[in-house]
Amino acid sequence: MKLLRVVRFDDSDDRVFERAAEDGEWAVPGGFEFAGDTADTLVGKRRQAFANGFLGLAGFGRSTFVAVASADETTRRRLVEALADHFVDRYGAPDRAAALPVAEEEIAFAAELCGEYAPGTTLAVTRELGPDGVREAFRRVAAAEPGAVQSIWSMFDEDGNFR
Repeated sequence: MKLLRVVRFDDSDDRVFERAAEDGEWAVPGGFEFAGDTADTLVGKRRQAFANGFLGLAGFGRSTFVAVASADETTRRRLVEALADHFVDRYGAPDRAAALPVAEEEIAFAAELCGEYAPGTTLAVTRELGPDGVREAFRRVAAAEPGAVQSIWSMFDEDGNFR
């Protein structure tokens, strides 16, 4: 099976996210973290995490990029359990048993995203908050030609306006 792993090309995630995920840790899209947010609460580094961040599953920091990676069933199960514990600790799920099905769904969603891509493929996410809720889009990040200049993230000011 394939799952997502954090990729750090440089130290920019340390500057744009409140907490940056570490290179190589397993990840999920993590859009659930913003379920209760509004345009008023999505400001600063939280806005950046919402707009372009995957959630690392070791330290629960954010990453701009992930790569598709091979994983075994033991790893998948361990990640489901870690995420379920995070739901209890951070989001008030009553217990691990209640959180496990939701964690299973999030890990399954990550695996589904990987489905069509070969291991090593780099992915990015873009989220927007609109009148109908959150719109989330994933894209493959093509390898740059040597010496090419590419934009690799979107920046927002404190008011949530694209810069």
